[in-house]
Amino acid sequence: MLKLARTITSINKWCARIAAWLIMPMFALLMADVIMRYVVGSAAIWTAELAQLIFGVYAVIAGGYLLVERAHVNVDIIYGRYSAVRKAKIDLATSFLLFLFLAVLIWQGTDMAWESAAKLETSSSIWDPQIWPVKVAIPVAGVLLLLQAFVRIASDIRTVMGIENDPDVFGKQANDEPSH
Repeated sequence: MLKLARTITSINKWCARIAAWLIMPMFALLMADVIMRYVVGSAAIWTAELAQLIFGVYAVIAGGYLLVERAHVNVDIIYGRYSAVRKAKIDLATSFLLFLFLAVLIWQGTDMAWESAAKLETSSSIWDPQIWPVKVAIPVAGVLLLLQAFVRIASDIRTVMGIENDPDVFGKQANDEPSH
């Protein structure tokens, strides 16, 4: 079971490392857009749209890693003061909301991606790039997030039971301070 959890966490960390590199082409594209607008007087048709497509993949694919690092949005005014065990209990009690969200995301995302890929959907803009790969990334990211959610549940159960969690397997723990 630990080997499976380690593999899931490693996959999400690997995806995040790749997603992090997507910042570079987004930055270059947006800089080119600004430079073209001010130097030439008009931006290239494709730069901003390609940056948006890259950002779409970047935004969804890193969700599993955010769960590894416990970096998803949370109300720390109260929650941040709780012990690791109490945080784990709250996370376990509210995990049904995460699973409900993921069920809808994967279900609807798969329908949307399947339809988009079947017709090789394009953006219908002047440039008209293929957008189906971005839509396919949505259910893929949802499944990665779902798998990491199972690892997180296991980590929370271990915390409640008083069993130490290996950060390489279970990621950041509920009592760890956020990194800034």
